[in-house]
Amino acid sequence: MKRALILLLAAALLALLGYGMSQPNRVLWNSLEVTVTAYNSTRAQTDGDPHRAAWNNRLKPGMKAVAVSRDLIPLGLDNQAEIWIEGFEGPYLVMDKMNRRYRRRIDVYFGKRVKAAREFGRRKVRIYWR
Repeated sequence: MKRALILLLAAALLALLGYGMSQPNRVLWNSLEVTVTAYNSTRAQTDGDPHRAAWNNRLKPGMKAVAVSRDLIPLGLDNQAEIWIEGFEGPYLVMDKMNRRYRRRIDVYFGKRVKAAREFGRRKVRIYWR
């Protein structure tokens, strides 16, 4: 009985903190409204190797990855941070960083789907992270 109570309390605590959930805990997690755009693995959009990100991560089409503006890095959106983007399914990993000129912005990685990235355009959304 005591063991069951401890397991129940542990599960409740993990749920409260947002671990193992399919959605972020909007009360306890950090959040910020940002501009979201899209980018691709093309030579025209990158310096050198289009599949090599700024933190030396390898990008592969189909990955749920984002690049963040550098002003977001000190907020905890550093290399390999998990973020949730309102209106998008599942978590994304921060795997790249943007040019210094951008502020409060993320780029969603669209692989080689250039047309889809253009159609995506620019949006204001809320992001969540721990």
